[in-house]
Amino acid sequence: MNAFSRRGACPALSAPMQTGDGLLVRLNPVAGGLSPKLLIALAESAVRHGNGIMEVTARGSLQIRGLTAESAALLTAEVDALGIAVRTGVPVETGPLAGIDPREIADPRPMAERIRVAVEEAGLATRLGPKVAVIVDGGGQLTLDAVTADVRLAATRTDVGIQWRVSVAGDGRTARPLAVADEDAARDIAVAALRMVAEKGREAHTRDLSRRQLESLASWHSVAPPSVLPDISPSRGEIALLSLSSPILDVETEVLGAKLPISPLEGEMSGRTEGGAVERSRLPVGIFDVNNGHALGIGLPYGSMPADKIIGLVQKALALGTAEVRLAPGRALLFLGQPADAKQSLHDTAATLGFVTSPADPRTRIAACPGTPACASGRIATRDIAEAIAAENADILDFTLHVSGCAKGCAHPGPAALTIVGGENGAGLVVNATAKALPAGYRPGYDAARGISRVAAVIRSARFQGETAAACLTRLGPAGIAETYKQE
Repeated sequence: MNAFSRRGACPALSAPMQTGDGLLVRLNPVAGGLSPKLLIALAESAVRHGNGIMEVTARGSLQIRGLTAESAALLTAEVDALGIAVRTGVPVETGPLAGIDPREIADPRPMAERIRVAVEEAGLATRLGPKVAVIVDGGGQLTLDAVTADVRLAATRTDVGIQWRVSVAGDGRTARPLAVADEDAARDIAVAALRMVAEKGREAHTRDLSRRQLESLASWHSVAPPSVLPDISPSRGEIALLSLSSPILDVETEVLGAKLPISPLEGEMSGRTEGGAVERSRLPVGIFDVNNGHALGIGLPYGSMPADKIIGLVQKALALGTAEVRLAPGRALLFLGQPADAKQSLHDTAATLGFVTSPADPRTRIAACPGTPACASGRIATRDIAEAIAAENADILDFTLHVSGCAKGCAHPGPAALTIVGGENGAGLVVNATAKALPAGYRPGYDAARGISRVAAVIRSARFQGETAAACLTRLGPAGIAETYKQE
């Protein structure tokens, strides 16, 4: 295992990670998408060299599982031979419809590229940890609100035109706001924040920045030119606060500091699926308007599918005239370029193969990591449990249910209404917390789905008219829910 990237790192194509079913690699095409032929070829390579399982993560990365040291090298050579350029360095992510969404506020790609160049020129790629990430969100139909990042820039309309809202350490709901600025200042703030993180070491994130550093960043665009970027660090001094008010909150710095404590970013990835998904922006499943046509979003259940089924779906898409397939945060594929009359045929093929074809699919409400036997840390068969729950209790799933093989909580680092977590005592149930919390009750791992069915039955009988299942769970309370879950 020491020959490969350590757990908690990001398993890039050049640095595979050891998991329970062999090595895993993760790649992000520079172009954002692939032609159907290239995706088919990549899936065929996954079948030849891995265990035939492919995944699209919560952040929209493509993962290939079940590799060996020798086959990982062969896979890398085949990716190179196919001419698939993959991203390296600090991830600077844009949405899956970037540049083609008629509803987006601004095309985020130019800003993202400016940040990548600045990060590279500043030599930050080797100084930042593998999980440090930047999001540049242009808005539109598929935002990145549900994905966490160290730094996020979101396009926004203001009285002076389109500007960028800069925030740190969180998702679209929880990130701490710093400023609304023009594109030059927003880029400078983002790079300055990354420099501050780099000074704290490779384990650091923006959640570790001090109050004064955050205040410095919030006042950045009104006091500091780009030339001082190298001098911003805990060890070499910070920007003086020449302005005592935040450009976004318009409050005194004492209040700003109170509003800017940094909350935890995301849980460990452990080489399985990337963390960061929270509740709940629009799912990338269904039909989306794009420039000159439509895109059809098709989800992978729990982010995972056999490569041969992906090949079958993409072959159908190719026959129907699809020009490009993009990876979408939220564990989905977006098919672009097919004629309007081809959408139903592609949708039907996807449904037959077992893909997620509707945002109402109950599997979209369940986050499940690979579990046993795919992960060495897993204690329960998460996917089997998730499938049983989705089949039997779809009517009550108006909340997020998390099935985690262990307490790391890789598939859903944040709190969930209900979490089944594998441990030494079996399948524990955690209520309104993360997988790291102490379970309120246990039952055997093989019988976890039946425990949730008992909880579902109580919800059906106790729910008031018009009450959601989530509200009913809150009213019933953790102790009562746990007791129901444990009952034989």
